[in-house]
Amino acid sequence: MPKLKLDPLLVGIVAAAVIAFIVPASGSFAAGFDIATKLAIALLFFLYGARLSTSEALRGLTNWRLHAVILAFTFVAYPLIGLLARPTTAIISPELYQGLLFMTLVPSTVQSSVALTGIARGNISGAVVAASVSSLVGVVVTPLLVMLLMGAGDGVHIDASVFGDIALQLLLPFVLGQLAHNYVPRVAEVAKSKATRIVDRCSIWMVVYAAFSKGVVSGVWSNISFWELAFLVIFSVALVVAMLWLTKAVPTALGFPREDTVAVQMCGTQKSLATGLPMASVIFGGASLGVLIIPLMIYHMVQLIICSAYVSRKAESFT
Repeated sequence: MPKLKLDPLLVGIVAAAVIAFIVPASGSFAAGFDIATKLAIALLFFLYGARLSTSEALRGLTNWRLHAVILAFTFVAYPLIGLLARPTTAIISPELYQGLLFMTLVPSTVQSSVALTGIARGNISGAVVAASVSSLVGVVVTPLLVMLLMGAGDGVHIDASVFGDIALQLLLPFVLGQLAHNYVPRVAEVAKSKATRIVDRCSIWMVVYAAFSKGVVSGVWSNISFWELAFLVIFSVALVVAMLWLTKAVPTALGFPREDTVAVQMCGTQKSLATGLPMASVIFGGASLGVLIIPLMIYHMVQLIICSAYVSRKAESFT
């Protein structure tokens, strides 16, 4: 009888969420943990930059077809699915449906998309650029989609600091890693070792713990019934599985290489909790914010679990 093999990444994600519910980060510890999470993410992108040659990074920048397909999935396909899900108001409250719709409008994740692309041995440089572009475009497009589809345009303003945050936390470490790759060979050797794999997994666990801690501390989970929670979990599972299939079928039909297809799957299937939460607070000004972000939090957890299992299986097929 074959032994059940538990994937460490999946176990860590579930453990991080459970620990957040039992012992959530709060107060000064939460502030310190947020700083540690940002540093871990910056280190991860430095290692990704150090691992890639300059020619590989430039190919990622100029792969316009990859970026166009990912943006189409993020800001066209998902919003259409959100609109088609309107009949779910027969099962969940109108406020939760608004949250579900908002979830489909936010940009793709950056950190976990790139980390999972790396684990599956996909196009890391393309994923870095595509996911970063998605976040930058989302700063403008997400509020516009909210105005158009949710009727929440009054008082919407765009926080330009998001551009600086992305540049400082993600792109700058990546560029520094590129410089290290060319001028400090020892750093490149370390980046190509197991160090990068350890950092990418730890950073994902830290993001999950921080996000769910904030939800527990703010009390958002008390605003939803068991049946609504069950429905959102089932809906999220079905959506992630369907999008993993679609984001593989389309680039395959377009003749994308395997590495680019993996990048499309990881960047085109995921939604950013880290970007979505600040955007929600800016756009909705705190009104019903607790209920609105629940679908995004649930989808974030489900996407990480399913995509992690998916890429772990892909990675094993190449070992």
